[in-house]
Amino acid sequence: MITKKVKNVEEAVQDIASGMTLMFGGFGLCGIPENTIAALVKTQVSDLICISNNAGVDDFGLGLLLQKKQIKKMISSYVGENAEFERQMLSGELEVELTPQGTLAEKCRAAQAGIPAFFTPAGYGTEVAEGKEVREFNGKMHIMEEAFKADFAIVKAWRGDEAGNLIFKGTARNFNACMAGAAKITIAEVEELVPVGTLDPNQIHIPGIMVQRIFQGEKFEKRIEQRTVRQRA
Repeated sequence: MITKKVKNVEEAVQDIASGMTLMFGGFGLCGIPENTIAALVKTQVSDLICISNNAGVDDFGLGLLLQKKQIKKMISSYVGENAEFERQMLSGELEVELTPQGTLAEKCRAAQAGIPAFFTPAGYGTEVAEGKEVREFNGKMHIMEEAFKADFAIVKAWRGDEAGNLIFKGTARNFNACMAGAAKITIAEVEELVPVGTLDPNQIHIPGIMVQRIFQGEKFEKRIEQRTVRQRA
């Protein structure tokens, strides 16, 4: 039986080196691979190029790597919750490539499917289109976007089995599912790791063929990015 299980997060990230390009799943702070990010902080790797919809917050998620100046470039869609990110970007310490959210997802999905490039109308006529090929389809202008090329995709799932099959829960399915298999190596951290045959095949979102390493995370904070409450009457 094929097993993708590794002992712990330290074993999962042992060959991630400085200068690599890493994908991080999650949406806001929902479904982020928080154990793996914390482990990367300890390894002190640097000059990372990070692909993620968000950039975390100041003291959690990718914000921890930003605090330690371990990220050289962020490729993201929404970065408005991180003051340190803003400071580094405005000071020129951090390279930033802002990408429309749908384009970001499709660049992941294209890499996952082995499609080198695609055309999209998103971003035409803006800075996003600078230096990119433009073509007209059905009377509408489109720009060509290339699929991402990453060394590691790091995702977080609700449940997984030792063969690497994954089930995501709720909003955590955003970006995690399209990043799995979109890099040379995919690492999955899961809340619950079960033996092969435990998961209902009809419920599996990502098959194990797209995952090379899987481990069960020790703890998950599951923070809320923006807490909105109403006052009691």
